[in-house]
Amino acid sequence: MQKLSKENFLEGQILLIDKPLTWSSFQAVNKIKYALLKNLDLPKKFKIGHAGTLDPLASGLLIICTGKFTKKIAELQGQIKEYTGTITVGATTPSYDLETEVNQTFPTDHISNELIEETRKNFIGIIDQFPPIFSALKKDGKRLYEHARAGEEVEIQSREIEITEFEITRIALPEIDFRVVCSKGTYIRSLAFDFGKALNSGGHLTALRRTKIGNFSVDDAIEPLAFEKIYNPNFKETE
Repeated sequence: MQKLSKENFLEGQILLIDKPLTWSSFQAVNKIKYALLKNLDLPKKFKIGHAGTLDPLASGLLIICTGKFTKKIAELQGQIKEYTGTITVGATTPSYDLETEVNQTFPTDHISNELIEETRKNFIGIIDQFPPIFSALKKDGKRLYEHARAGEEVEIQSREIEITEFEITRIALPEIDFRVVCSKGTYIRSLAFDFGKALNSGGHLTALRRTKIGNFSVDDAIEPLAFEKIYNPNFKETE
């Protein structure tokens, strides 16, 4: 990645960041912001933000916009997205992923490659999807995950989303690897849960990586620490 000037970032840049596993999107933005503020003498009110949250349990493409390009964030958030990941069948969790412990187990002996393929076809197109209760969506002024952690029951409305591509890339039960291309607002955790249910079993998401947003690819992205190393001459690998 070529080192850019203070003026470049103020005028506006789109940065492709490969967010590491366990990092929050907020942490990734802060790491980039701190590196720029510290080493390019940018104003403290320097504008920077990301175009679509990626969960800590997911890695991959995070688009960060700076300066005048922060006005492009809404447009970028609306782009189609591509993910790869792993669904583990035979068990569910309240969060639909590894954030919470397994709460129920199911049989998997009946699951064949043919059943997986036939079930996959039913998830392509426009479908209704219920967001996970462990999500940041708001209900009655609180995040859904706040209701969930407080043990409160809330009614969640389904949302119309579109899946344009859904490919099974590996079957090694109980694991099923996939690649999916989907619209804004799609919860891959919900897809994992619904897919397991459609197999007459259970399922939860055990790995996730965002690989594309629109025409932007994670192949062209840089990790936050590598970005900091470019702009901080005193960078140490232990930071």
